[in-house]
Amino acid sequence: MHRTMRCAHCQCLVLPNPRGKTQRFCSNKACQRARKAQWQRDKLATDPDYRANQQDCPHRWQQQHPHYWRQYRQQRADYRERHRLLQQHRDHKRRLRPLAKMDVFEPVTAIQPGIYHLIPVVGPHLAKMDVLAQKCHVIPMT
Repeated sequence: MHRTMRCAHCQCLVLPNPRGKTQRFCSNKACQRARKAQWQRDKLATDPDYRANQQDCPHRWQQQHPHYWRQYRQQRADYRERHRLLQQHRDHKRRLRPLAKMDVFEPVTAIQPGIYHLIPVVGPHLAKMDVLAQKCHVIPMT
């Protein structure tokens, strides 16, 4: 007597393969893709060697094909145009963002004696650079 089972992905009732004692998915393509994705998630979570191999695989491929992306961009004008538009959008969004999330202070009309922090203006990451503390002495003009 054949017993039916419910597929873990599509929830349909199916006759399991008698040779597969732990079958949980039916043979539909979408269900098999879900089964494979589930297996990969479980394998990545439990097997450090598999995880390291999966992380290293794109790096090995890139080393074997160093000019792939340069040639791809040269051959595909539509890709270049899309990339150019997306980069313009990213640049525009970055310009709208404040450089640092600090309290805003009013500008001082005259320099007062004290200790000032000098922030070098180099690169796009203003707030992430090292800050130099300098003591400033005001010399009055006579």
